[in-house]
Amino acid sequence: MVEKVTTVSEYVIERLRKIVGDENVHVKPHHRLLRARTPTPFPMHVWDQHMPAIVVLPSTTEEVVEIVKLANEYKIPIVPRGGGTGLNDGAVPLYGGILVDMKRMNKILEIDEDNMTATVQPGITAMELNLVLDKYGLWFPDDPASYGMSVVGGRINTSGWSLINGVSGHTRDLVLNFTIVLPTGEVLWVGEGGGKKIRKSSVGYNLKYLFFGAQGTLGIITEITVDLFPKPEAELPAFFGFRSFDEAYKALGRIQKIGLRTLASVILFDEEKVEFLRRDDEAYIPQPKDVKSIIATALYGSEVEVNAASKKLFKWMEESGGKYLGEELSEGDWASRHDRYHIPYHGRDGEGNVILMSWHCEDSGIHYTALPYIRKRWHEAVKKYRDKYPRIFDDWGMFFYNNNAFRPWGDYLTEIDIGVNEFELNEETWNAWVNLKREISEATLEVGGSISAAHGATRPGDVELIPKELGGQWELMKKIKKLLDPNNIMNPGKYLLDQAYR
Repeated sequence: MVEKVTTVSEYVIERLRKIVGDENVHVKPHHRLLRARTPTPFPMHVWDQHMPAIVVLPSTTEEVVEIVKLANEYKIPIVPRGGGTGLNDGAVPLYGGILVDMKRMNKILEIDEDNMTATVQPGITAMELNLVLDKYGLWFPDDPASYGMSVVGGRINTSGWSLINGVSGHTRDLVLNFTIVLPTGEVLWVGEGGGKKIRKSSVGYNLKYLFFGAQGTLGIITEITVDLFPKPEAELPAFFGFRSFDEAYKALGRIQKIGLRTLASVILFDEEKVEFLRRDDEAYIPQPKDVKSIIATALYGSEVEVNAASKKLFKWMEESGGKYLGEELSEGDWASRHDRYHIPYHGRDGEGNVILMSWHCEDSGIHYTALPYIRKRWHEAVKKYRDKYPRIFDDWGMFFYNNNAFRPWGDYLTEIDIGVNEFELNEETWNAWVNLKREISEATLEVGGSISAAHGATRPGDVELIPKELGGQWELMKKIKKLLDPNNIMNPGKYLLDQAYR
């Protein structure tokens, strides 16, 4: 078993300074504390238990190799950190050690207009890349809520989910290949076949997907080639109101069969979500009281495609009981999909008083026919804990997003948003939070869903159910982890993979 490392020797610190430079090695508490958590609800009463011993910021593959070799030499845990926006604690150190902050590795190495690819370092965001691609008429369409903050390397490690996956897929579909420094310090290139600009190959095992969702347990990615699209000529968001969740749910089933390849996003807001937006979201444009549930859609493509598709979409929505909510709401709310990720949130206690709360979302993959049951079970679970701890938890409603790459039908990323009062968490209420998460995840597995469709499952309340979800796949994960990381130094403790070393 790996041991927790809360301090490192002056000799190791000096070695790290020689690798990355004095200014890129940090040992002071504030640097370490800032990198000890992510935006999710956090056990602040035990913050110090999650601190790395030291922070380093490399700028090249060669520097990463030397850091990893040093960590192996002294059996020091090492945790890679991208943008720090992950919602499942993949970058939170469980055993201290060396935290490798990848933000300095944010360069664009190549833009190939003719073959429509870009090669970048892992610390660049999609927004930064698209600002440069715009002049070429090209587009990297990875579109998370954290668009302006999450980095491409982190998106691979969490197997990130994109809001417009219906036309362009998710992160795994947009990354062609990458260079990764394995836990032993070996450098490996992983992709389709033998070339960096090949989209499909039938030569050998396709090992690329092994590293998607690995949460930094299998190495540190240092160079990535991504697929590019022509910049779409037209973008049309359209929101439709319904008189009940049941009516909107039935309309969602009809949309699945509409067959529009330009339909990038379909999102169902349940009644509790619409009520929360009325109550506390200053950016939300008020709607008549008979609007209880909403379906948001977004079309992307050429002018001719989007114009034709919009006519069919509006007709189907009207026939399904949907009322178009207007251009101002549709365009304004869709445009704000990235901005809401980082604004302060607030909830209400049992008496309706406003309390500052942080935001958490569960993000399970659920098939269409199970959505009403899961909605009922999840809201009941949150209500039980909110009734017991009215100053700690609040229910902010649910979203249901199309989850199938390149097509707007299939299963749904099912999200319940929960307000959590971190400032008043203690051992009892933190354990209550973990139990609430576990109940939500257990309901997910009950209907054949996946605990996470977007962020990963490495937090207490989720992680202990991984063997139940994956079965024999988890047993194989342990064997792969031990093979690639014989000293268990790379982000140890995640996914319960320490069990491979017992």
